Formats: sequence, C-alpha cells, structure tokens
Amino acid sequence: MKIDHMAAEGRNFFTGYGAGYVLVNNAKVDRSVLVTGERIEDWDVRSVEAISPGQVAAILQARPEIVLLGSGSRFAFPDPAVLAPFYAERIGVEVMDTPAACRTYNILLGEGRNVVAALIVD
Repeated sequence: MKIDHMAAEGRNFFTGYGAGYVLVNNAKVDRSVLVTGERIEDWDVRSVEAISPGQVAAILQARPEIVLLGSGSRFAFPDPAVLAPFYAERIGVEVMDTPAACRTYNILLGEGRNVVAALIVD
C-alpha cells in the first residue's frame, strides 16, 4: 500500500508497505528495522516474543520521546518487562501492527516529534 505524506527535506518517511516489506523514502526494506528521521538501522528481531534487552538498548540510544513498536503483520503485545526500560526513562511507547506504526510514524514525524519506529517486518 502506498502512503501519502508531506515529506520533510532530508527526513526518513514511510512511503508504503506490503507483505514482507516497508518502503522508506521509496526504498524497499525487507527486514526488521529501526527508523528515525535521520537513521535507518537493521534490527535483528523476528517476533515480539524474541525482543531482547540488547535490542531495547538499541532503541534507547536514539533518545526518542516516543517509540512505535510495529509487531509485524498481526498485532502482538510484548512481555511487560520488554517495555519497562522505556517507562523507566519516561519514554512513551505504543504497540501496534507494523502498517499502523508506519502511518503513525509519518504523522508524528510531520509534527516534529522525536520518534523511533521499531518495526518487525514479516
């Protein structure tokens, strides 16, 4: 599905998604990924159940005000212990399926928010 958005110069926006991929600035990404306005990084996560403390630390390094956790093509909520480090740092976290996370990320980035999309692509 194509996503319409108002692109900000030099920022990473989602431009689409489909089965097994997302499009960031029209470039196909077919693996789990961390996306900020400035960076795109591989995120070695296959499922919500497999998120490790080290993978959470990779998100925290970006110092976001909000994290959008895209759980893949279907909604799945992680163990509360996975979310605890975000709460301890007073970082908001929202869990949703990956397509919803792509759309929400674009809105928040367009508002100038410091957001990280942590997406499981399956």
